[in-house]
Amino acid sequence: MNEFIITFRECLEASLIVGIIYTVLHKNDLTAEKRVLWYGVIASLAASVIVGLLLTSINQSVGNTSYEKAFEAVFMYITAGILFYVIFWLAKHVSDREEIENSVKNAIAGSGFALFLLVFFSILREGFETALFLIASVTNTGGFSYLGFFLGMILAVLLGYLVVIQGKKVNLRSFFKATTLLLVFFAAGMVAYGTHEAESYLVKSGKIDENNITRVWNIHQPKVSLENNENKIFYSFNKSKNKYYHILHDKGTVGVFLKGFFGYNSNPNWIELILWILSMVFGIRMWTSFYRAS
Repeated sequence: MNEFIITFRECLEASLIVGIIYTVLHKNDLTAEKRVLWYGVIASLAASVIVGLLLTSINQSVGNTSYEKAFEAVFMYITAGILFYVIFWLAKHVSDREEIENSVKNAIAGSGFALFLLVFFSILREGFETALFLIASVTNTGGFSYLGFFLGMILAVLLGYLVVIQGKKVNLRSFFKATTLLLVFFAAGMVAYGTHEAESYLVKSGKIDENNITRVWNIHQPKVSLENNENKIFYSFNKSKNKYYHILHDKGTVGVFLKGFFGYNSNPNWIELILWILSMVFGIRMWTSFYRAS
């Protein structure tokens, strides 16, 4: 689900940018500039893949030590901050055709290289964000959905084509309003997970005793075996740890989705819960004021 939302939103923005630029060039019969556009698209896609590989390599090179938890905590906080910044302060109005068209005209007036740079960095920005958010999602949930990834990408390109090239009227404001709210939940979840990883670092490094941490709740703990009155349908068996996990445990079939998308934890500490609530309140307030103002 996370992969679909992230790639759908980011790829749709990139598709709209490319489509609007192409429309401007096509209307003015600028054949050479259209070739520059596609060169920029290809180069930016290649650069986005490289950026994604570099970020993944950095994320994996930390090693399986207590410092890995510290890195993941910092990475989650930074990613959540960038996500909030991207959503609200940058206010990326990709549906604002006039703004993009003016940028294209200014680039054409300069040189073909200026147009190339406009396309390259516009799409690379989306590629960087996609890679960053996907890595955070995988780190959080421990899994990756190729179906959601490719489905989001394909639908975004098709919708972008219909909106820009075919001239179909789609209410983009409603779409971005809904997906932005979902990303608020996603960012708040990253803050909560980052706090959880910070706790793990402090415990693994011996700075605090896990027994001294006060939990808001501690439910659905893993079990080596099930009681006779417990239904197996509500549990999944983890062979690597030889334990049964309840579906609502944060590593269970349902809990892992709630964890990845909403920051759910089956045994949160008070700081984790408070920061999640504050992030949610902050995000929803900004979401409300942003769309009311626009």
